Amino acid sequence: MSLKEYKPGTAFPGVIGRTFDQSSPAWPQPLRAREGAPNVLFIIFDDTGYGQFGCYGSPIETPNLDALAKNGLLYNNMHTTALCSPTRSCVITGRNHHSNAMSCITEGATGYPGSNGNIPFENGFLSDILLQQGYNTYALGKWHLTPSDQCSAAGPYDRWPLGRGIERFYGFLGGETHQYYPELVYDNHGVEPERTPEEGYHLTEDLVDKAISFIADSKQVAPGKPFFMYFCPGAMHAPHHVPKEWADRYKGKFDAGWEAFRKEVFERQKKLGVVPGDAELSRHDPDVQSWDTLSADEKKLYARMMEVFAGFLTHTDHHIGRLIEFLKSLGELDNTLIMVLSDNGASSEGGPQGMINEALFFNNVKSTLEENLAAIEKLGGPEVCNHYPWGWTWAGNTPFRRWKRETYRGGISDPFLVHWPKEIAAKGEIRTQYAHAIDMVPTVLEALGLEAPTSIRGVTQSPLEGLSFAHTFNDAGAKSKHVTQYFEMMGHRSIYHDGWRAVCPWPGTSFSESGKFFGAPIDRDKLTELDATGWELYHVDSDFAENHNIAAQNRAKLIEMIAMWYVEAGKYNVLPIDSRGTLRFADERPKIALERTSYVFYPGTQGVPVNAAVNVLNRSHSITAEVDIPEGGAEGVLLSQGGNDGGFSFYVQDGKLCYAYNYVGRRLYHIQSVEAVPSGPHKLRFEFEVSGKPDMENGKGAPGKGQLYFDGRLVGQAQIELTNCLSIGLLSSIVCGADSGAPVTPAYKPPFAFTGSIHGVTVDVSGELIKDTEAEVRMILARQ
Repeated sequence: MSLKEYKPGTAFPGVIGRTFDQSSPAWPQPLRAREGAPNVLFIIFDDTGYGQFGCYGSPIETPNLDALAKNGLLYNNMHTTALCSPTRSCVITGRNHHSNAMSCITEGATGYPGSNGNIPFENGFLSDILLQQGYNTYALGKWHLTPSDQCSAAGPYDRWPLGRGIERFYGFLGGETHQYYPELVYDNHGVEPERTPEEGYHLTEDLVDKAISFIADSKQVAPGKPFFMYFCPGAMHAPHHVPKEWADRYKGKFDAGWEAFRKEVFERQKKLGVVPGDAELSRHDPDVQSWDTLSADEKKLYARMMEVFAGFLTHTDHHIGRLIEFLKSLGELDNTLIMVLSDNGASSEGGPQGMINEALFFNNVKSTLEENLAAIEKLGGPEVCNHYPWGWTWAGNTPFRRWKRETYRGGISDPFLVHWPKEIAAKGEIRTQYAHAIDMVPTVLEALGLEAPTSIRGVTQSPLEGLSFAHTFNDAGAKSKHVTQYFEMMGHRSIYHDGWRAVCPWPGTSFSESGKFFGAPIDRDKLTELDATGWELYHVDSDFAENHNIAAQNRAKLIEMIAMWYVEAGKYNVLPIDSRGTLRFADERPKIALERTSYVFYPGTQGVPVNAAVNVLNRSHSITAEVDIPEGGAEGVLLSQGGNDGGFSFYVQDGKLCYAYNYVGRRLYHIQSVEAVPSGPHKLRFEFEVSGKPDMENGKGAPGKGQLYFDGRLVGQAQIELTNCLSIGLLSSIVCGADSGAPVTPAYKPPFAFTGSIHGVTVDVSGELIKDTEAEVRMILARQ
């Protein structure tokens, strides 16, 4: 017998009599997608350049991505915002990044409508929309769409994945993470990886395993229910972590250097039709050293760094292939609309020499050849957080100039694949229509036959700002609907209109030519000067890689384009322009809890992200642990923050109270008590007293003196000359009772949980410290 159903909100169609036998039931209709509705799978890569997928001419092996291109479509004119989470906000909402209040990453948010990091609820996510249409919705991997101060267990959770239409989430909330020791979130709570690096753990494999299990969980119950999956591996963002055997597959493959790589890729791109036949390769970047001028040690190091990157990409492709193969085994692949995109061009954050610790970049610390060479055998492994030099960045964006964070095409033109065999007859074809990340949501909705909703959970929705390119799926000659698109990223501006691009590079066409580095400020007078003399003009319909600046010959056109940029800027909340780069990260921002001078942490709790907790950088502070030490002693971490790329750990080992400070993975300071910690209840304390000013421009935080105390009695001290100035490091959560990630110090193996009892650990930043001059003198004399 079939059940009578009705749509919720409509009149009850059954009969209600005085008794059951006089009545007939009717049921609210379960939310079901239309029969045959396709699955939707977004695969969003990080920091992957136009010339790094195999199908875009790269010698790096990506057979599974290449197969998607061979059986689908490759777009050669897709654009992003030049930075990760701003682009991701476009991908998931169909609105521009400033409309999403995402002018920068959330850690660089400023207090203006286009930049506060809180994506408005009137800009609904694709997951919100498809959830209302009967889809399961999943997100895996990188999120980075929640304000950084709202990522703690205190919430609020309405901007976490499960608050934005995602039913199940497994990944990390921030912009990057350690691939062997990730800071994982499962739905709305933190979890630890199920294995260790020694047991073979790697995040990419874990993410694919979870993706497969999420789909299987639903399909075994409701085989016909479609899903939307937002799959975002940590790759290819630094750290470039991959098992050694994957990197070793590329031994010797990059010994000829970045110019040779670039030439090889460009020739392949022409043969593949990825670039026009008359395209010209952009110039040698002035900031990139010629490979021939490098020493033998430099060549050896830089080639190995690229081997690790290539192995990481091939490893990622391999695991994505497992997900694709699983869909094929279910019979779901042909009716799954797959879109693959990189969120921006290849990243230059490794600097001219590359680095073994990306925290160097975020603290304005320059890497050295010597320290990089010393770690060459560790590259790709859990002990380092490596990034390649920007020569490979430049090569990875072939044929374009420049890179991530800049709005030349090297920063904003990215690989993009579409695969949907059931509805796209074309196989292995290239599409040249202009498109932008904001166009993906409108395209999916048109492909699924859906209208954008006017309301989501009671919130009236803003209009979509992207335009569908679904009409290009089966028509290679169709005209692009997207005619005008502005760009702005930390002061670097450009605009596209109908085959033309105007670019206002900041701090200039290159760092060496401008004499300024990333983060140079733009004030009112400088902006006026830039608008008068700093814009370039390119006819990209005939100058694919922006090689010929024709601003002088087309002044009227240039003025028209500049005016158009300002119109778009006004329309989408772009102003004010802020070019301060990483210095923005030091700005004060609201927190879920009001500012205070004392913070108490408890064992057995989730890690507290630095943006939601106490900031100890560049200030005097104390850490006091109230503990019970059993007879026979105890050991383990009392409080830790950071990892092997930077941070601190306050712990007990071999009976002694210890403090370790890791300066950007470069230098370790250890302080140890001169006597053992006695059994019983105690207050174990560490103090840091600032003795100088920070030097932000040169990556040096405030120096100071570190001291250890038992119940107010001084038992150890040492100077800490170098401290982090802007960022703790990649793994920045504060953890009580353990060091759960890559360990701050090699003195122990994680998690090194405390074996006594911790009642609470208080971090005090009031500046009130114990003064015991006599004890200090006694300790100095004892050491002598």
